[in-house]
Amino acid sequence: MNHPMVSAIQVRKSFGNVPVLKGIDFQVQAREVVCLIGPSGSGKSTFLRCINHLEHIDGGALYVDGELVGYRRRGDYLRELRESEIAAKRAQTGMVFQRFNLFAHMTALQNVMEAPIQVLRRPRREATEAAVALLERVGLGERLGYYPHELSGGQQQRVAIARALAMQPKLMLFDEPTSALDPELVGEVLDVMRDLATGGMTMIVVTHEMRFARDVADRVVFMDNGTVVETGHPEQIFGHPSHERTKAFLSMIA
Repeated sequence: MNHPMVSAIQVRKSFGNVPVLKGIDFQVQAREVVCLIGPSGSGKSTFLRCINHLEHIDGGALYVDGELVGYRRRGDYLRELRESEIAAKRAQTGMVFQRFNLFAHMTALQNVMEAPIQVLRRPRREATEAAVALLERVGLGERLGYYPHELSGGQQQRVAIARALAMQPKLMLFDEPTSALDPELVGEVLDVMRDLATGGMTMIVVTHEMRFARDVADRVVFMDNGTVVETGHPEQIFGHPSHERTKAFLSMIA
């Protein structure tokens, strides 16, 4: 690959008259783990949703694996893709949200195998075998037949991660995946994410878990007020931040 996995060029996004992203320039290389940190309302989650075209950008350009997100270029103009094309592209990017969004009427196994069968048209036997392997990978091999209400929050989030992985994504996006969990359940989800990072998955993680960012990220990006304030290796960001705003934020959470 001779291009970044993710490339943002002067990305802008507003909600009504309120600018949320103010010209974001950002790149993530294949197999890189990047953590986005910063105060609530700084634009981190919105930026993540733009990468998956769950939010439309108002200006600039976003590329995933060298291809424009949500649009096709025709000369000097951009034409939005059809919804079916957007869905097909989106299937190549896994996303895990704060809330688990599991199908309540389906077991853990059924939740994980559903999309490969319906979207990728995988044979049921193949999808089942792959789903079992993924649930075993996230430590839920003995919970295949459990429904979401029978699982803890941490277990449900691990099912959600397995479900995203079932689509064999080239990129994983995590939007504060532990923020809805009780403190004692956070570790089991972060352990799965550490395993993915070690395995070479390209990941962008919006997180308030600073220890995870320090230990696992290849690069940390500090955002505030819709801009990228500072980016660097975890040791630099956490140990020797160069921007006063970064220093102030980290001093408040230390």
